[in-house]
Amino acid sequence: MEGGNSPNLQLQQLPLATAAISVQPHTDSFSYKENLIGALLAIFGHLVISIALNLQKYSHIRLVGSKDPRAYFKTKTWWSGLFLLVLGELGVFSSYGFAPLSLIVPLSAVSVIASAIIGIIFIKEKWKPKDFLRRYVLSFVGCGLAIVGTYLLITFGPNSHEKMTGENITRHLVSWPFLLYMLVEIILFCLLLYFYKEKNANYIVVILLLVALLGSMTVVTVKAVAGMIVVSIQGNLQLDYPIFYIMLVCMIATAIFQAIFLAQASQLYDSSQIASIGYILSTTVAITAGATFYLDFTGEDVLHICMFALGCLIAFLGVFLITRNRKRSVPFEPYISMDAMPGMQNMHDKGIAVQPDLKASFSYGALENNDSMPEIYTPATLPIVQEQHGSKGVSAPPYRVLEHSKKE
Repeated sequence: MEGGNSPNLQLQQLPLATAAISVQPHTDSFSYKENLIGALLAIFGHLVISIALNLQKYSHIRLVGSKDPRAYFKTKTWWSGLFLLVLGELGVFSSYGFAPLSLIVPLSAVSVIASAIIGIIFIKEKWKPKDFLRRYVLSFVGCGLAIVGTYLLITFGPNSHEKMTGENITRHLVSWPFLLYMLVEIILFCLLLYFYKEKNANYIVVILLLVALLGSMTVVTVKAVAGMIVVSIQGNLQLDYPIFYIMLVCMIATAIFQAIFLAQASQLYDSSQIASIGYILSTTVAITAGATFYLDFTGEDVLHICMFALGCLIAFLGVFLITRNRKRSVPFEPYISMDAMPGMQNMHDKGIAVQPDLKASFSYGALENNDSMPEIYTPATLPIVQEQHGSKGVSAPPYRVLEHSKKE
C-alpha cells in the first residue's frame, strides 16, 4: 500500500512545486522594479541637492563681490536653491520607501560627482588644455570610478523587500541581532564622546565616527517613516501606530545632533576631508545598520554580496580622488600679514586665537603683548651717526636715542 501510494503522492505534489517556482520570477521582477525606482529617486535627489547648494553658494559669492546691500535671503537665486534643496531632500526621502537601505545610502556619491562637474563647469579662469587635464585628471578619474561603483551598486544591490508595517518594524526593533548591534553602538558612541569631550581628542576620525553612528540611526528611522507613509498611501494606514511617531522623533533628534557634530568638524578641518572620510565612514556604518535591522542581505548569494562590496570600494576610491583634488579654501585676512618673517609665533589668548591665523602667520591686530618672544625679535637700537654742524670747534648736541625694553 505504501509503495503504491508514493508515486501518486509525488505526482500530486509536482504541480504545487511548479506553481511556486512560477511565482518567484514575478516577485523578483517586481522587486527589481522597486529597486530601480528607489535608485532613480535617490540619484535625482542627490543631483538636485548638489545643484541647489551650488546655487546658494553662488548667490552668497555674488553679494560679497558686489555692492548690493540686500541680504542673501532676499535674492531669487538663494530662494531657487532652497526650493531645489527641499525638492532633492524629498526625492531622497521617498527613495527609502521603495529600495533597501543598503542600496540607497551609497548612492550619495552622486552628489560628490555632481559637485565636481558643476565646479569644473562654473570655473571662471581660462586654462590651457594641458594645464586643465593636469589639474583635473584626478577629478576625471574619480568621477569615472564613482560612476562605475554606482552602476555595480544598482546592479548587484540587495533585493529584499518587506512591507513597512507597524508590526514588521516593531518585530525588527526587538530582534536580538539589532539589540546586540545597538548595545555595541551605544558603548562605542559613549567612548568616542568621552574622548572627544573630556580628552580633547579632536581628531577628524573621532568626530566623523560620531556623525556616522548617529547617521546610521537616522537612515534606519528614515527608512521606517518613509516606508510606513508609502504603505499608508497605498491604502493600508500605518500612521496610527505609536512606532511611527517614535521613529519620527528619533529621526529628527539624530539628524539635529548629526548636524551639530558636522558643524564642529567643519570648523576644524577642510571640507574635502570631511566629504571623503565622512562618506566612507557613514556609508559603512549605515550599511551595517541596514543589514542588521532590515536584514537586507538575507537570501543573497555570495557573488551578489561580493560585487556589491566591490562597488562600494570603487565608489569610496572615486569619492576620495574627487575630494583630494579640490582646491582648499584659504581664509581671508583683513589685516596686515607677516608670513614673510620665518619663525614668528602665533598670537593666542589662552589657546583661543584672537584673530584668524593664515599658515601660522604673525599678524598685526592681535590683542596680546610679546613678552614671551625671543630676544632676537625685540626692537633693536639703531646706530646713530652724529654729524658736525656749524664750526669745527663746536659740536652739535648728540641725538637722544630711546631704548625700548620688553616691559614697555
